[in-house]
Amino acid sequence: MTEQRRVSFSPPDITQAEIDEVVDTLKSGWITTGPKTKEFERELAAFTGADRVAAFSSATAALECALRALGVGPGDEVITSAYTYTASCSVICHVGATPVLCDVAPDSYEMDYDALASLVTERTRAVIPVDIAGRMVDYGRLFAALESVGSRWTPATDLQRAIGRVAVLADGAHSLGAVQDGRPSGSVADFTAFSFHAVKNLTTAEGGALAWRAGAFDSDELYNQFMLMSLHGQTKDALSKTRAGAWEYDVAYPGWKCNMTDIQAALGLAQLRRYPALLARRRELVGRYENGLADLGVDVLQHYGEGFASSGHLMLVRLPGKSAAFRSALIERLADAGVSANVHYKPLPMLTAYHDLGFDIDDFPNARAQFENEVTLPLHTLLLDDDVDYVVGAFHRAWDALEAEGVR
Repeated sequence: MTEQRRVSFSPPDITQAEIDEVVDTLKSGWITTGPKTKEFERELAAFTGADRVAAFSSATAALECALRALGVGPGDEVITSAYTYTASCSVICHVGATPVLCDVAPDSYEMDYDALASLVTERTRAVIPVDIAGRMVDYGRLFAALESVGSRWTPATDLQRAIGRVAVLADGAHSLGAVQDGRPSGSVADFTAFSFHAVKNLTTAEGGALAWRAGAFDSDELYNQFMLMSLHGQTKDALSKTRAGAWEYDVAYPGWKCNMTDIQAALGLAQLRRYPALLARRRELVGRYENGLADLGVDVLQHYGEGFASSGHLMLVRLPGKSAAFRSALIERLADAGVSANVHYKPLPMLTAYHDLGFDIDDFPNARAQFENEVTLPLHTLLLDDDVDYVVGAFHRAWDALEAEGVR
């Protein structure tokens, strides 16, 4: 008889290194945005190959500030995937623009690039692709799709003109550390927003960052613009006001409050130093899952292949030929065995907020089909090999029992 154990879905991997870094910050007397936040930004830029990085309180804030920097607002359209978490789309609503949802391709988590091209109008200002589970989307096909309809695009701001086409603002909440054709996430899209939420590969408890590629922007000007946005539009932050007599400041416009603190950045710095080893461990765990599930004929998202490597953030598994009822029953059986599983994601048109905006899931059949038999298994760096084997065993037992009961 298999011994019962508890396998959590995605707890944070915190060691003494993170604790020591945070304690050092607490003892320093500087706990809000300060030297460690700036150091974290610099180290993230070096890690991602981005021209520069600005830290924020969340990836959502980073996405919204990027849209605002682009001048996106009422009367504009922004395209994103129907198969994503709400944050990819809610920021479009926050700036007053109109969200346009694109279905995924059949049997894919990525937008249908042909359909994407057909959705571009003269009002389209940006596209928000989603690097789901840590695997970067096919940016080559994405850029080609936008270039194929370039004649429809008209820039409305200097920043849009500098990009020279519809802006690509990647939702890279999952993809820190992913690589495509030798280029890391953060250096490919015009902008890339990263998340450091508690369940992410690298965590600052809450937090996010915005990276941008080299070549199209005045980085100093752009960085200063993001700092203004994140601190009420105030022209001098707390760190710069610490110089003797340097109290004077102005407020350029009524901005927002979404800065990262040094306590968060301290946690992030320690995590970033461990991150290459964490990525390697995730790759080992993904391989162990793939081997353990191979005999069931399930469809596991390919995280690693020729020319690309995922960050290994989520273990997405689809159950071909199985119904939503089978999927839900499987998750319940896994829970009975002590295994926490999840689903990523319920398509946006199935959520009240987006249904109320006029979206209908019937218009997104591929997203619905992708969702109905998807299950996400635990994947984190506190897992032991035995834990993965236990999850795989529980998955097999649940699968066999449901089939024996006639659940399809």
